[in-house]
Amino acid sequence: MLKKILVANRGEIACRVFATAKKMGIATVAVYSDADRDALHVQMADEAVHIGPSVSSQSYLVVDKIIQACVDSGADAVHPGYGFLSENSDFRDALDAAGITFIGPGKHAIQSMGDKITSKLIAEEAGVNTIPGYTDVVRDAEHAVKVSADIGYPVMLKASAGGGGKGMRVAWNEAECRDGFDKATNEARSSFGDTRIFIEKYIQQPRHIEIQVMADSHGSVVYLGERECSIQRRHQKVIEEAPSPFLDEATRQKMGEQSCALARAVDYQSAGTVEFIADADMNFYFLEMNTRLQVEHPVTELITGQDLVELMIRVAAGEKLPMAQQDIRLTGWAMESRVYAEDPFRNFLPSTGRLVKYSPPEGEGVRVDTGVYEGGEVSIFYDPMIAKLITYGDDRAQSIDRMVDALDNYYIRGVNHNISFLNALMVHPRFVKGDLTTNFIADEFPNGFNPDLVVQQDPSIVIVVAAAVHQLHCERASLLSDQMAGHEAPAPKDWVVTIAKQQHAVQVELTDQGYWVKYAKKDYEVISDWCIGEPLFKGTINGVTVSIQVEPTTAGYRLIYRGAEITARVITPAAAALMSHMLYKSPADMSKFLLSPMPGLLVKLSVGVGQVVKEGEELAVVEAMKMENGLRAVQDGIVSNVSAVQGDSLAVDQIILEFE
Repeated sequence: MLKKILVANRGEIACRVFATAKKMGIATVAVYSDADRDALHVQMADEAVHIGPSVSSQSYLVVDKIIQACVDSGADAVHPGYGFLSENSDFRDALDAAGITFIGPGKHAIQSMGDKITSKLIAEEAGVNTIPGYTDVVRDAEHAVKVSADIGYPVMLKASAGGGGKGMRVAWNEAECRDGFDKATNEARSSFGDTRIFIEKYIQQPRHIEIQVMADSHGSVVYLGERECSIQRRHQKVIEEAPSPFLDEATRQKMGEQSCALARAVDYQSAGTVEFIADADMNFYFLEMNTRLQVEHPVTELITGQDLVELMIRVAAGEKLPMAQQDIRLTGWAMESRVYAEDPFRNFLPSTGRLVKYSPPEGEGVRVDTGVYEGGEVSIFYDPMIAKLITYGDDRAQSIDRMVDALDNYYIRGVNHNISFLNALMVHPRFVKGDLTTNFIADEFPNGFNPDLVVQQDPSIVIVVAAAVHQLHCERASLLSDQMAGHEAPAPKDWVVTIAKQQHAVQVELTDQGYWVKYAKKDYEVISDWCIGEPLFKGTINGVTVSIQVEPTTAGYRLIYRGAEITARVITPAAAALMSHMLYKSPADMSKFLLSPMPGLLVKLSVGVGQVVKEGEELAVVEAMKMENGLRAVQDGIVSNVSAVQGDSLAVDQIILEFE
């Protein structure tokens, strides 16, 4: 067995590997950059080695520094996690040369499956279904247009060395094909140092389903069921589940057997994932094979009872797999939500800063894999993932219910996050039904995410809680000392809760156990021991358990519940009558400015002062998290001023251009 494992990674995946290694009695070593000096993975490891500056290209991606860290610490094995060097064959070579065990597949598997063109050819030879397309390298934008015309639009342009949604563009016509080729090439160069692009047919209304495989060095290859990963944004997974609500047993077996055939074709050893795209008729096609542990591996662990990290370690140590295909059983249902530091109100742009408050949920069937802690930093240098929230239930409905409750109880302050959006997805009728495609978010949220809309159909719960919370504040205020006898200020019982300019009349009475609230001719019994200042209002409303995040604001209370994120103002009926006659101030007109929608690097400025621009014309390109974001004109106009230059680091809402 291996004696000391160094994890060549950071964040939650490093913490995840350390947890299993410690369970197995194996010593652990962390590596860290300047930005991660106080990170959780550094604290969890038995020892830690500093490997350089915050920028990953000077630390986590430097092979020689990882090798030296192994030498200095005496580590006899390396687990690469995912991302960084996890699918780098040169890294595998360097470890082999140094006599250090790589906890992952061999060089041939990494190289052949890491190249999308080569992997597709190997898959075809192995009898795996593949998508129609052009598997040779596309030379330039004009060549891309010709190839796409031969295949037939829509097409998908993909970086051969790509992953994580980077270097991918869908094109529906020639103009989008040219533009997509340029952007995919630039992203591929920035992220992978490899500009090769290939093109394949874009499958409409697709589902993204992947098969987990595990193989040892003794010839055993098994598949451990599938994961449904169709809920995506910008080709990056948001929610995953296992099993898929779509597949039948026959299709699952076909996909599993083809995945094992592909693994055998490249002499695969360790954990790997074969990704497929499936259409509405359950036809499925090979996308790629990831020669590493996947972010979403916990859902497979929960329904199979297998620790995939432990299996990887044992296989790397030369052991045989402890199970055969017939031993694998799928039991129950698991969901995973990726909790990111990103702002749903600003098109999910990354958010950075200190986690002023951080309290993850707990409970039956709830698992949180994270690499952060309260008081820690979410850095600008790395992926903005805060945690993976995983729930398990006897069936899909129970797993969803537990996820919704867990998201309600996930309390984060200091950085923006996507928890409300995740909950809005979970309670969406179409998601609950299992009617999923990779276009789900684009279809259901075409204008972006507006958490206020989530409660418009039934706002009763947040109205009742807002009224109850305000009543308690007023009752406490009524007990202030030194009030003049006979002139005490008792708390009113009648209130108007205002949400998004809509007024809702309520009556509130305190009881020994909580409150009675009358709203819309219905009585609500609220039982809770909530105290002022607590961030989570927990209790029951007419016997139903609720947990709502409550935060006082200058305008009232901010409440977060079931995907809703609203501000409620509670006022007296007299004040409400006065407000109804007041005009709401209109926001400032910023239509004359092009603002940076995110913190990032201005990599391209396409226009100059005096230039006439047309609606849809590209104005600038901002790069953030290695993704290029094109900014286009929303209407015709003339550029009157340029406030930024190419190469500038931009802040959110920083002015780039001004129009006449």
